[in-house]
Amino acid sequence: MTGPRTTPRRRTLGAATVLAAALAGTVLPATATPAAAATTTRHRVLFDNSKAETAGNADWIISTSQPDPLAQNPSPGSETSWTGALSSWGVALQKTGAYSLKTLPSGSTITYGNTSNALDLSNFDTFVLPEPNIRLSSAEKTAVMKFVQNGGGLFLISDHNQSDRNNDGYDSPAVINDLMTSNGVDNTDPFGFSVDLLNITTDNPRAVTGTADPVLNGSFGTVTGSILRNGTTFTLKPADNPAVKGLLWRTGYSSSGTTGAFFATSTFGSGRVAVWGDSSPVDDGTGQSGNTLYDGWNDPAGTDAALALNATEWLSGASGTGTGGGGTGGCTAAQLIGNPGFETGTAAPWTASSTAIVSSSSSSEPARTGSWDAWLDGYGSATTDTLAQTVSVPAGCTSASFSFGLHVDTAETGSTAYDTLKVQVVNGSGTVLSTLATYSNANAASGYTVRSFDLSAYAGQTVTLRFTGTEDSSLQTSFVVDDAALNVG
Repeated sequence: MTGPRTTPRRRTLGAATVLAAALAGTVLPATATPAAAATTTRHRVLFDNSKAETAGNADWIISTSQPDPLAQNPSPGSETSWTGALSSWGVALQKTGAYSLKTLPSGSTITYGNTSNALDLSNFDTFVLPEPNIRLSSAEKTAVMKFVQNGGGLFLISDHNQSDRNNDGYDSPAVINDLMTSNGVDNTDPFGFSVDLLNITTDNPRAVTGTADPVLNGSFGTVTGSILRNGTTFTLKPADNPAVKGLLWRTGYSSSGTTGAFFATSTFGSGRVAVWGDSSPVDDGTGQSGNTLYDGWNDPAGTDAALALNATEWLSGASGTGTGGGGTGGCTAAQLIGNPGFETGTAAPWTASSTAIVSSSSSSEPARTGSWDAWLDGYGSATTDTLAQTVSVPAGCTSASFSFGLHVDTAETGSTAYDTLKVQVVNGSGTVLSTLATYSNANAASGYTVRSFDLSAYAGQTVTLRFTGTEDSSLQTSFVVDDAALNVG
């Protein structure tokens, strides 16, 4: 290869740089605020009522007492102990003794990182948006995305097209699609699905069989199907997020396809997402006077209660809190990668070769999120950079998804692979157990692409996840990694 060499300007920021900055009084970029960990075994769930969830005949609340449903009845025994069409859902969680439930009241604003707000998302493990009918503001969308990205669980419930209950021009499909395409964090379909603009009158979607998925086989029971009574489905886009998967499918649609999914899950950053195509399944038929409700929660055509509760359990990182059989085999759902976005300003607990760097976001190679990323190669000379982290995958986990954002930038042309990045699983002796993927200058693109791999085969093992970038003697290729995660459950 010949021709002029294009070399991006790089800033190396190792431990010495961090120490020098501290001595000089320089403020380095702070670590992103994580979703706060529960201080007890109680998993914290916030139900939204700030987006017209009770407009028209809707009554998507767990209690009229807000924010705390316990003020209505501190020891609920049945769905009528609390008032709201979602009271069965709330009461079932409350009765386990493992959940703390709150509601974000009408007129409130969704925030993340506001320490003066007791209902800030950072104080919760899961946020439920049950058929929102008001478009989230720009700040609210960013708050939700940051919450998920930093480890929170997001439960989205859509309804059918043209279900604008408050006549403001937005129904739940539009609100959810807007969240995923205009949020200020990642506008490129970050969850890997979109809401279909459909109104499906009646169907009984069935669950995927032969899987140990914790949402379908959680401690609240086994999910066999759901009901659909004027709802919609989702189009899956695994090219945008390989972690997306459909768990229940509309009649006549294949679980190996990408259209007709009625319930889907995904991950984003360190967090988890679930989406349901109809509000009827979570409606328990009881609520505030004057509302016309439908008891889908107890409809024998579906196992909707188990689905709602198992999904909440999975999103909250809970395990074994229900009363049904099954469970997740002792696995505690978690994100295992340390310093996943490199926001500490150093590589640790990653190990890196002397020329691999953790770089402050710049105009040439900006981070995917936050201010920092890992930048391998990019010199335009024969160089090998490595980045690695050792993790232990718990033996009881049935799912283990390794994901990261990758941006490839190159001065090479054509489709020949001159410079490469290998992503590998290595054992303690240095033996390569698996090469998950090999990327090259031919994969160059204008932004980041989220890559995801199933590591469930390594449950019970301690392995090293290793990136190896190799450049030839001319024309740079930069392999930039950000937002790594290993989600187990």
